[in-house]
Amino acid sequence: MKPVKIYTTTYCGFCVRAKDLLKRKGVDYTEVDVTGDDDARAKLVEMSGGQRTVPQIFIGETHVGGYSDLAELDRQKKLDPMLSA
Repeated sequence: MKPVKIYTTTYCGFCVRAKDLLKRKGVDYTEVDVTGDDDARAKLVEMSGGQRTVPQIFIGETHVGGYSDLAELDRQKKLDPMLSA
């Protein structure tokens, strides 16, 4: 399974939903909390192509996007193949 990294903040409801979706699917992930870390947040914006919101989710080297993008991949049955590729 490809590694999953999710960038979050402590006050983000969509971050909680994204982590819950991954947990329900049995996916291990690394969480990077960028709350109050301006340098990490700036790096995240650069890595995600300018996205300033959280969560930002990466599967392997692929930037998936946020919770809505992750949930849509799951609804379309594209998430599991992406994780195992």
